[in-house]
Amino acid sequence: MNLEEKYENLKKIISSYESCAVAFSGGVDSSFLSKVCYDVLGEKAIAITVVSPMLPESELKDAMDVSSFVGIKHYFIKDDEIEDKVAENPVDRCYHCKKTEFGNVKEFAELKGVTTIFDGTNLDDLGDYRPGMQAVSELGVISPLKDAEFIKEDIREMSKILNLKTWDKPSFACLASRVPYGEKITTEKLSKIEKSEEFLKQFGFKQFRVRAHEDIARIEVAPEEREKIFPTNIMNKISIELKSYGFKFVCLELEGYSLGSMNKLI
Repeated sequence: MNLEEKYENLKKIISSYESCAVAFSGGVDSSFLSKVCYDVLGEKAIAITVVSPMLPESELKDAMDVSSFVGIKHYFIKDDEIEDKVAENPVDRCYHCKKTEFGNVKEFAELKGVTTIFDGTNLDDLGDYRPGMQAVSELGVISPLKDAEFIKEDIREMSKILNLKTWDKPSFACLASRVPYGEKITTEKLSKIEKSEEFLKQFGFKQFRVRAHEDIARIEVAPEEREKIFPTNIMNKISIELKSYGFKFVCLELEGYSLGSMNKLI
């Protein structure tokens, strides 16, 4: 199918439901899905964001901006606690996290009279290690983008056509994905990571991560952006700032940013 056919098929899939609640992170996929759901179902479509230590303030702001632009009714579920099993950070951490998160979304949606939950999974997501997808399936969550055979490139192209500011937004994963499996996840550690990544934005990096290995900050930037970090004054500023957040050592991944790089440690 070409992009137009996929788009029409997506709208057809969505229209087969009386109402829906989109699990909304403010990222590329869920933003596009929320837009199409609202266009098709109007007020019968809602967006729900789980606000937790895993979600940076910048992502929450993006979610609020997008929902305002789209016009979809946007609800927030506050969750300040990190579940014990998630904090232990086993290799299937994402399963336990999604089980709790989407369980809360489903429960909240039902209070609003909505029984159909959508998420932003697309075909490209099937190629990575994502144990959270099992939890999503067990809870009966539907993935319209995947069912309509959308890949990430399709979503970005259609988002641009629909004037969504997220069309060229860098890919994002929850802050817990910056911590190696087996290393305990705490709100303090997530806060250090969030502050570090916010600081790096000022240098113009588009796709990057700050991975936390105990007291070591390992910076990944997109391969084509690595040259931006090498000037001595830039390296000094980054080192001083990240150490002020509690890291003892700051280093650079020489190969650059790699999607799901922590999964290579399994």
